[in-house]
Amino acid sequence: MMLLVVDVGNTHAVLGIYKEKDLIASWRVATDITKTSDEMGILVGDLLRTKDMKFQDIDAAIVSSVVPPLTPSILEMCRQYLGVEPLSIGPGLKTGLNIRYENPKEVGADRIVNAVAGLNLYGGPLIIVDFGTATTFCAVSENWEYLGGVICPGINISAEALFSRASKLPKVEVARPERIIGKNTPASIQSGLYYGYACQVDGLVDLMKRELNWPHAKVVFTGGLSGLLASACKFVDIVNPDLTLDGLRMIYELNQNER
Repeated sequence: MMLLVVDVGNTHAVLGIYKEKDLIASWRVATDITKTSDEMGILVGDLLRTKDMKFQDIDAAIVSSVVPPLTPSILEMCRQYLGVEPLSIGPGLKTGLNIRYENPKEVGADRIVNAVAGLNLYGGPLIIVDFGTATTFCAVSENWEYLGGVICPGINISAEALFSRASKLPKVEVARPERIIGKNTPASIQSGLYYGYACQVDGLVDLMKRELNWPHAKVVFTGGLSGLLASACKFVDIVNPDLTLDGLRMIYELNQNER
């Protein structure tokens, strides 16, 4: 069976193809809320052709989206072009999680999917850090309870805020500099962004571990910049950029088994 999984974030959408349990292809594209279902169909068709696949090869689809204006176009694309009725992460879909948020509907679909994947792959308790447009920190107990977390601006948002509010500062690439103490302005900015953000991540994870009394909780990094930041952080045990895609596959399988 070939399963299309789609994770729609505020900046990028990540699409993957699973053949049974193996991720055989994945793509990262810019999120564009103006795209129609037909435009999404053309995009997905082009992506599939890069891997010598076609619409007819896809047997099922599941979608996680934190961008409501784009969600209907993606779901309709699945119906029109793939000929499948997609599952969508939201109320009524089984996940196995007990969400202990004050308002469970406020928990982003991607955070739920990450928790399911993390627990299935690594057990609990877990602190999952997802580096996206925002960086999210999620606490998940070994009893499959989603306890809550922290949300802060992503590193690219932090960089854009700095450049837009300080007219004399040049834009620099978000990358790991060779040394902490910069010898010029671009190097100093780069160090502040990179090491400052890594220290923020370590500090928040440390505080979460202390508050929950979870000294041995595993810390899982995911998201587009997870590999870049992991090399500078103390509190990281696992880096899995495909965690959300894995979680979508697992939730699809769980709901198929319940039918």
